[in-house]
Amino acid sequence: MAVRVIVVDDQVMVRAGLCAIIGSQDDLEVVGEAGDGVAALELAARAEPDVVVMDVRMPGMDGLSATALLTASERPPRVLVLTTFHEDAYVFAALRAGASGFMLKDSDPADLVAAVRTVAAGEAMLSPAVTRRLIDAFATGQVASARPDDPRLAMLTPRERDVLVHLATGLSNAEIGEVLGIAAGTVKAHVNALLPKLGARDRVQATIVAYDLGLARPGGGNTPTR
Repeated sequence: MAVRVIVVDDQVMVRAGLCAIIGSQDDLEVVGEAGDGVAALELAARAEPDVVVMDVRMPGMDGLSATALLTASERPPRVLVLTTFHEDAYVFAALRAGASGFMLKDSDPADLVAAVRTVAAGEAMLSPAVTRRLIDAFATGQVASARPDDPRLAMLTPRERDVLVHLATGLSNAEIGEVLGIAAGTVKAHVNALLPKLGARDRVQATIVAYDLGLARPGGGNTPTR
């Protein structure tokens, strides 16, 4: 079955373009569009989309507030935030609100389509430019980190901490397995176990938590777990 997508943007022409790009794919279906956060919530309740492509700045309820409410709903869709704004605050706010991905509107159409498919499959998606900004913000102290007394640390087993540290560097399950000397399937099991302990929906949110907890640092200087 095709992935059900709704597009939320207050600019009619932008919304039409996004719908055309996404709807041109055989495996993606645009099931609705909205011009603000309130309309997006009402539409999502009716259409039950798999993915919501969400703008940030809109009149009335903005995209960040709508994202937080959507991801907290009984049947939450995956949210891909798409915006022209590069400020770090939007990135962090969107991801902490539960977004599964964040891309800039000047991304290539092929990258947008790939991102929709990625988040629909349950993975997380950040454009390279956004990832660099995320790491830079931690490096410059714009985002607080290193909270060793956080109770979430005590919930992780030593091996789960190992996996989280390497996950935060962007390694795949197979690459983490090579580093730790365990099978990729075992790594996947550890990832699936640590995500709910951290209150994270996916790898991107787990990466943010790793930085928050001081387990990961920019430049690869990650904190040893033993």
